[in-house]
Amino acid sequence: MSRNKGRIFIGIGGWSYDPWRESFFPSDLPRKRELEYASRKLTSIEINGTFYRTQTAATFAKWRDETPEGFVFSVKAPRFAMMRKKVAEAGESIARFFGSGVTELGDRLGPILWQFAPTRKFDAEFFEGFMGLLPKEAGGRALRHAIEVRHESFCAPQFVAAARAHGVAIVVAGDSKYPLIADVTAPFVYARIMGTRADVAQGYDGAELDRWAAGAKEWAAGDAPPDLACLAAEKQKSSPRDVYLYVISGAKERNPAAAMGLIERVAS
Repeated sequence: MSRNKGRIFIGIGGWSYDPWRESFFPSDLPRKRELEYASRKLTSIEINGTFYRTQTAATFAKWRDETPEGFVFSVKAPRFAMMRKKVAEAGESIARFFGSGVTELGDRLGPILWQFAPTRKFDAEFFEGFMGLLPKEAGGRALRHAIEVRHESFCAPQFVAAARAHGVAIVVAGDSKYPLIADVTAPFVYARIMGTRADVAQGYDGAELDRWAAGAKEWAAGDAPPDLACLAAEKQKSSPRDVYLYVISGAKERNPAAAMGLIERVAS
């Protein structure tokens, strides 16, 4: 990107999915080279495995070494941290996660995604405390945090203000059944779009890809897509910011094609 714009990273969730053996990966590609291949077609991948189980420092280092310079991962934090009812209990899970070796990703480490269940409701005290526990750095590396909430009770200016005070990005959940909160609350934007369709070759039609690509460019330039309403009256100060945009869920077999279509558009 130019000096007056942030970087735009676009990708998918994970890199191992059987239908992709037909629609994305070459037929003769060994499974052990799927990450190597995917990381050269996309500019980012959201790691899902970390949500379900603890990974090792050696595994993170292996993933780092299989990807090219300029590529970044976002990492889903372990679900146990988001399941806790008390902030202190969440703190233990957060500390354990950062002690597992995630910083071995080095310069491939992008944002950490904290994804809450659809049943979790907004509790101002808990979420103020939770976001306050998220470390600013680990292993000598500055950290970025994004929080995904899926209950309508979060559609409140108070939640936006709390996230902004802690510099935590609220995930923009596009084309989904979940509430869409488009307020910019951090020096970067994290969007997950979930509307791909199986009957469209690239998951989205051309106009839809154009729309999300234009939105990513707007965010990167420090502006905001005009078609996405914000909750808070006070807007984040306009300045260039990095954008992380993932094509998730929907017709998952089409997501790599959608991501590549978006990459092509933001490069033009």
